[in-house]
Amino acid sequence: MKKFITSESVTEGHPDKICDKISDKILDMALTEDINSHMAVEATIKDNFILIYGEANTKAKLNYEKIAKDVLKDIGYNDDFEVLVKVSGQSQEINNAISKNKVCAGDQGIMFGYATNETKEFMPLPILLANKLTKQLTLVRKKDKNSILMPDGKAQVTVEYVDNIPKRIDTIIVSSQHRKDVTQEELKKYIKENVIEEVIPKELMIDTKILINTSGSFVVGGPFGDSGTTGRKIVVDTYGGVGKVGGGCFSSKDPSKVDRSAAYYARYVAKNIVYHNLCDRCEVELSYAIGLEQPISVNIETFNTNKVSMEEINDYVKNNFDFSVDNIIKELNLLRPIYYDIASYGHFGYNNLPWEQIK
Repeated sequence: MKKFITSESVTEGHPDKICDKISDKILDMALTEDINSHMAVEATIKDNFILIYGEANTKAKLNYEKIAKDVLKDIGYNDDFEVLVKVSGQSQEINNAISKNKVCAGDQGIMFGYATNETKEFMPLPILLANKLTKQLTLVRKKDKNSILMPDGKAQVTVEYVDNIPKRIDTIIVSSQHRKDVTQEELKKYIKENVIEEVIPKELMIDTKILINTSGSFVVGGPFGDSGTTGRKIVVDTYGGVGKVGGGCFSSKDPSKVDRSAAYYARYVAKNIVYHNLCDRCEVELSYAIGLEQPISVNIETFNTNKVSMEEINDYVKNNFDFSVDNIIKELNLLRPIYYDIASYGHFGYNNLPWEQIK
């Protein structure tokens, strides 16, 4: 059976990702000074205006305006930005619910983790390649101070599968903001040679259609071409549409928020199940209730690819993993300033991350 799966990624200069990175920089700065910080501080950006808002229970002294402007400069925007801050303390009712002898869930909800053996990173191939393309757009731009590329950009990859095995890349789409003095011919040649050919495996380029800046000129970009808000790229952050998403975003949230920590742990469990050859594909679904330590439910789905019985897989999970919020935070060592660096190009598939480790 033949099918096509498409995934999209965006660069760190995309307005939604700017806001994710601002939010996670705020979180990192809070955790650096106070590991018990409870944070949910988000951002919205349009033109040269940034609104920072949310809840924060922390002893850290945070200069929200400076943090936001530093992030924008790090990404590559040197404009003069106006920042408005509306941050209050976390609801005492919520704080009381999660701050017990052991950390309890800071929210209710469902979370999913996914893994597949179709790549060495145990990630779906379309999102893996889309993230590599957007990351390469940024690396090329930052490496050359006179680069023709500017911060905003997107990539999209369509992969043809035969019997659930990726066989070829059908289509690659790359759109990048660029200097206004560059012709479309120069841009297409530059991106093809310096971005696509550098990261896409040649053996998968079989009759592949390559589309670059299909709208033509893309000079006005970032917050000056569109608005952005924290948490609007949850599919980009996860598995590119393969597998389910729980609906809650990651960026801005400290590890007591199970939208983030439990989704990381679900990926950890799913990857270990696939790594140990118990199945070819795995999806782990978790659900939590605010103020409770243990999950309400744990469900393992293998899409009929399991090599052993589901009873054996469930026993493996039960004997090796502890889904309590307190354990997740401790086992994955999540009370560290690690979030800014993963706020773009996906939260999964990088071997240096604690939830990507093998038990």
